Amino acid sequence: MPELSRRSFLQLAAAGPLIPAGDPFEALRRRWREVTLAGLSGRAPGAAAAHARTMAPAPGHLWPGLPYPSLKATPARLLALARAHALTGDPEPAAAVATGIAHYCRHVYAAGADPGGNWWDWQIGVPAKLLDAALLTGLRDDALAAAVDHFVPVSRLADYSGTSTGANRVDLCRVTLLRAIFTADPARARLATRALSPVFRYVTEGDGFYRDGSFIQHTTVPYQGGYGAVLLEGLATLFAVLRGSPWEITDPGRQVVFDSVERSFAPFVRDGVCMPLVSGRGITRGPDGDQARGLRLASAILLLAESARPAERSRWRAVVKGWAARNPYLLNDARVGRVVADGGVAAAAEPVGHRLLPMSARAVHRRPGWCAALSMASHRIAHYEHGNGENRRGWHTGSGMLYWWGEGHRDQYSGTFWQSVDPYRLPGTTVSSRRLPDGAGGAWGEPCPQARWVGGATDGVHATVGQHLLGLESTLDAFKSWFFLDDAVLCLGAGITCFDGAVVETVVDNRRTGARLATGDGWAHLDGHGGYVVTGARTRRAGGHVVLWLDHGLNPAGAGYVYQLLPNASEEETRARAADPGWARVLANTARQQGVHVPSLGLTAVNFWTGGTAGPLTASAPCAVLVREPGDGTATVTVSDPRRDLGELTVTWDRPVSAVIRADRPPARVAVGARAVLTFGGLAGRGGASESVTLRLTPGRADRSPGDTTRSGASGRGPARGAR
Repeated sequence: MPELSRRSFLQLAAAGPLIPAGDPFEALRRRWREVTLAGLSGRAPGAAAAHARTMAPAPGHLWPGLPYPSLKATPARLLALARAHALTGDPEPAAAVATGIAHYCRHVYAAGADPGGNWWDWQIGVPAKLLDAALLTGLRDDALAAAVDHFVPVSRLADYSGTSTGANRVDLCRVTLLRAIFTADPARARLATRALSPVFRYVTEGDGFYRDGSFIQHTTVPYQGGYGAVLLEGLATLFAVLRGSPWEITDPGRQVVFDSVERSFAPFVRDGVCMPLVSGRGITRGPDGDQARGLRLASAILLLAESARPAERSRWRAVVKGWAARNPYLLNDARVGRVVADGGVAAAAEPVGHRLLPMSARAVHRRPGWCAALSMASHRIAHYEHGNGENRRGWHTGSGMLYWWGEGHRDQYSGTFWQSVDPYRLPGTTVSSRRLPDGAGGAWGEPCPQARWVGGATDGVHATVGQHLLGLESTLDAFKSWFFLDDAVLCLGAGITCFDGAVVETVVDNRRTGARLATGDGWAHLDGHGGYVVTGARTRRAGGHVVLWLDHGLNPAGAGYVYQLLPNASEEETRARAADPGWARVLANTARQQGVHVPSLGLTAVNFWTGGTAGPLTASAPCAVLVREPGDGTATVTVSDPRRDLGELTVTWDRPVSAVIRADRPPARVAVGARAVLTFGGLAGRGGASESVTLRLTPGRADRSPGDTTRSGASGRGPARGAR
């Protein structure tokens, strides 16, 4: 624990009783009840009545059908009983809780027992539920206190490492605080709050919050929708319960948590649904898992708002009300229901813009009426996570999976999607069809490729994103780029090489729908969804899905593709785009550079896998470059270092420029005139973040050609019309 020396920690843990007059622990017990019950719906006591009637204590169980140790179901039922008592005042559930905890602490959760199985159950899951149930019913039980002390000793919080980081650290502090309240122990209360400090710091590796908005758990897994939601909910609860007490959390670093609402969590929620690409192994849970995760985040955000500044509180309440207005599922939470009923809160619309999180190899692109999200893998981010028997076939979710939601598509990736989709044909991915065993690559986020160029550049509206893809347990090597535009995502692939002895495919899309699919020369259209400008795509209906893919053949060497995704486009709009080869021009599509020029947007973007030239742009080293000319006599050049290893980068734009107007960070050197030459320093320490320079164009000078516009091939230069 960097913020708390071991000597100070031991002094803190051993400190004697210092309870102020008036016993603040009684106030904490009341506050705990108020805070934790506030989000429950009026239906909560229903199931608990049946639990009370069917409890039948025996040496091997509390309920028939739930044989011990029953580390999840039995504590969960006891907590449900306690909440029913707290909500209704009915003494029967409270009596059942007292009986049940005594029995469980005698036969299972006892001091000295062997904690077989998953450590989390013994140190977090079981004690959190049993202590919560005890506080809600006013129970005093020395055996429970002794068991918690055995499985979660104060030394558990001595070091911020291993399984005591991020969300796990918050959970352990929550258990420690509950234990402190249970027996009015001020030393443990102080420890619980002080031990949170490492969570309130930005990290550059491993678990925790990153400055770009990433949140990582299990070292390599983006996890806002799972462990991140747990962390946010836990901290929101602790902030609210301890506010005004002697142990109020006042660490100035806690602003990191408040900033995370809009920086880390909200970008991955659309219409109240939490996107799967930040949910780790949990994506396969339940028919409404992504909605349940969205609801949990919404409730946690509203609870955190109670401790936030007024401006933050106002914005967050508006965001959550907007989600609920578009998704009634969120009304299952009482906090959300109260905000929806509050006429003083205006519902916020879905935002528009691009968020690129290079430290977690994720991107989210939002436009009016649609949204797309991209999941990649790198030397620091796993292809996928599996564990505890979950998500054993999520192998290719990091191989450039492109999710997208259009009008009326809220449930596209929920329900039975993960049970019915072909795991070798996930949308957007390029994969070898070589068969993989369940859990290939290792558990808990172990399978990380060695690829370093994963990321891109964004000006906050548009983006160029790329992935050097190395296949999971495969010889597949490919270069994939996505250009996120106003009404389209332009997708390029190059250098696709593999010697697995298997066919390699790029999946244009895989939609869970029974809608009509129409195809024509260089285009395809899916009713109610959108269009695709693509040549040579194969199509198939299977298991309730419509699949479009490009076949690169057996053991391809240097294959490529070009296609456009047009969310919400009509068939007529799709046909028109396919008939307009000049709408987007491919400047390069090779294993050295991939770039495009879109005249109508004044946009030129190139992913430089190596230094070189593509169209009007030249880079001295691997990088991503995005240039936007809005038509007002200025242009913005945005660059990034996705590999995070450049001491210096020089970008030359072959365009007459007269001056630098502004810059996120002043470039190390600038030369203007017939062309702009910009030299950037210190990119390696920027975490792959984008930085922009705005230039004044020389008036009266004609635009130069962006480059060759001959028809594209696998190594291609030319119009973004199709692929072959």
